Amino acid sequence: MKKALKEDGLEAESHPGHVLFEPWTVETKTGGYYKVYTPMWRAVRGRDVGAAEPAPSSLSPPDSWPESEALKNWQMGRAMNRGAEVCHPHQRVGEEAAQGRLGWFMAHAVGDYRQHRDLPAEDGCSGLSENLTYGEISPRQCWHAGWRAVQEGGKGAETWLKELVWREFAYHLTYHSPRIADRNWREGWERFPWNDNEDRKAVLRWKQGRTGIPFVDAAMREMYVTGKMHNRARMIVASYLTKHMLTHWRIGQRWFQDCLTDWDPASNALGWQWVAGSGPDAAPYFRIFNPDTQAEKFDPDGTYRRRWIAEGQERPPKTALTFFDAVPKSWNLSPDDAYPDAPLVGLSEGRARALEAYEDRDF
Repeated sequence: MKKALKEDGLEAESHPGHVLFEPWTVETKTGGYYKVYTPMWRAVRGRDVGAAEPAPSSLSPPDSWPESEALKNWQMGRAMNRGAEVCHPHQRVGEEAAQGRLGWFMAHAVGDYRQHRDLPAEDGCSGLSENLTYGEISPRQCWHAGWRAVQEGGKGAETWLKELVWREFAYHLTYHSPRIADRNWREGWERFPWNDNEDRKAVLRWKQGRTGIPFVDAAMREMYVTGKMHNRARMIVASYLTKHMLTHWRIGQRWFQDCLTDWDPASNALGWQWVAGSGPDAAPYFRIFNPDTQAEKFDPDGTYRRRWIAEGQERPPKTALTFFDAVPKSWNLSPDDAYPDAPLVGLSEGRARALEAYEDRDF
């Protein structure tokens, strides 16, 4: 783009901003890129990050404005059909909203972030993922706010800063090894016996939040209603799909791309492959999350599951009911339906099958 503009006699400049550290500026001692997160965090933790540029004091308009279209005429939400109206109230759009959320988080939640970030029923996270995705807030602003909180004794602030660098890690990997976006990052995983048939009824039940595993189903419905999903829940639903169901992570990645309003190409690719075992990760690839034990630990009183699953509740909350307002009519789902009486894949059965597949791998 810059080349074309310059050829037309126009001045063109580019400025960093979407990430904290340009990928070519962070190297290992041997000159390569980091393939494991923790060493990268240690390498950048003490780096100086320049302050965000101040807002311009004025903008000079052109002598005449070019003709333009009305954005509403593009009907960008048309593909969501009736779901757009359900999803819209859950969006925090624009710079002003993003700055307000950052200020609230630093004042009220960052101190307990380390303890509360894994509790999907709590408002314990910054909630800035969608704003970072669309450039409505700068990671530099977040970085400096986080370090101020560290200096002021905010106990969870450094843990939150690590999450910012996890996002950096995803972009660095995508820059240095672009295959991570749509292919197995680890060589040899092409031969792993994942089922890549997206048209199976089992995959549809996973998408619909009808697996019979309440933690998984609550998370899938939260995403369909709000356009977002709690990070702990993302790991659980990804593990269930790729390990208990032995379904290819690309199917889940594409569904997230369709549904998430904070979808980020780098972070989501890394997240799916981190859970599936095919990506860069120091942890064992055969780690398999148990949704029931995860629910006992992180949603012990069932608040999150009740919030999103209407079936079986005498007076289900609005959050659970709006799922049925958003889903395609062709799914033929109703809050009066019976919740699945048996899981799509039993947890013990799925774990055993996945471990057997790992033992038989020839790579």
